[in-house]
Amino acid sequence: MKRLLLPLALLYSAAASAQTAPPTVGDRPLLQVKPKVVAAAKPGKPPLPSQLQACLEIEDGSRERLDCYDAVIAPQPKPKPPKVKAVTDCRFTKEQDERLSCFNGFVEKLQKPQG
Repeated sequence: MKRLLLPLALLYSAAASAQTAPPTVGDRPLLQVKPKVVAAAKPGKPPLPSQLQACLEIEDGSRERLDCYDAVIAPQPKPKPPKVKAVTDCRFTKEQDERLSCFNGFVEKLQKPQG
């Protein structure tokens, strides 16, 4: 019985110590990258252009970019959305692809021309 307990105790302690230490490469711990979260605009206040422009850093056409826009301007889909006149009107568009292209169109116009 003692022969069985000693190896099990060694295996258990080795597994427990391996789980407590963070993963490393060489002597440096691995970095964990967190997704960029854009601060949402307060209700009743228009979104800041910088909040929307931060979403342009995310890959174009991706779900993550739409989620970023939706965090700044919460979606409120309507069956028959009104004609889009401002960036805040994009939230009424029901289809995700159309809403993403609506946001992209307005936000890309906000970018300052490089020159």
